[in-house]
Amino acid sequence: MTDVRADRVRLFGFLQDSGTQPNFWERVADDVDWTVQGTHPLAGRYHGKQEFLDATFRRLAGVLKGGAKLEVEHVHVDGDGDITVAELYSTSTTNEGAPFANRYCWVCRFDGDTIVEVRAYLDSAMVAYTVLRNEAGQAQ
Repeated sequence: MTDVRADRVRLFGFLQDSGTQPNFWERVADDVDWTVQGTHPLAGRYHGKQEFLDATFRRLAGVLKGGAKLEVEHVHVDGDGDITVAELYSTSTTNEGAPFANRYCWVCRFDGDTIVEVRAYLDSAMVAYTVLRNEAGQAQ
């Protein structure tokens, strides 16, 4: 039997580098139901992997040098493995050179090995400040 916790730690570890991130996204359902909580430019409910990526990771790629890079801090897996909570920390740097030291908590529901639903929590003020300030700087 596969060690579910070790698998999930490895899976979320792919988010640490843009070169390995496709390995993470392969395990996210195309029709994932992904809700980003908060009151910031990336908040919302996304009905599909591509919609989520376009509205969040691709937008962040425009304001963060090298895009979003997330390190795993903690992974909690429920008894049957259907729910995994990943606590992540951003190691990204803004285009202005400031650290984007955001913390994330993703509550993920799996169907087998595939993520089918996510509720994501983060620092809304940091995201709003970073996105709006850096996008405004690009418009000049």
